[in-house]
Amino acid sequence: MEASGHKKEILRQWIEDALTSMGGSATIVEVCKHIWRNHEDDLWDSGDLFYTWQYDVRWAATDLRGRGIMREDSESPRGLWELADEGGGGLASQG
Repeated sequence: MEASGHKKEILRQWIEDALTSMGGSATIVEVCKHIWRNHEDDLWDSGDLFYTWQYDVRWAATDLRGRGIMREDSESPRGLWELADEGGGGLASQG
């Protein structure tokens, strides 16, 4: 998981999975708890990502917003991450 591109892709997927499992919206703390509970072993084995993932997850969320998968900050209550409406398509449909 060390490669930068793979690291970013996996974090984007983990965020989307977390939000989906929580009904489409959650706080960043809830998302990070979900990631830790479900991917702790992956994170331990991830090299430098283990030390940076809580920072990197924020950049991954920004990328998901740019792709239309998550709602923009201005469209969500402060501190809440939300999946975009059904039209976003998600990462799975983007290839």
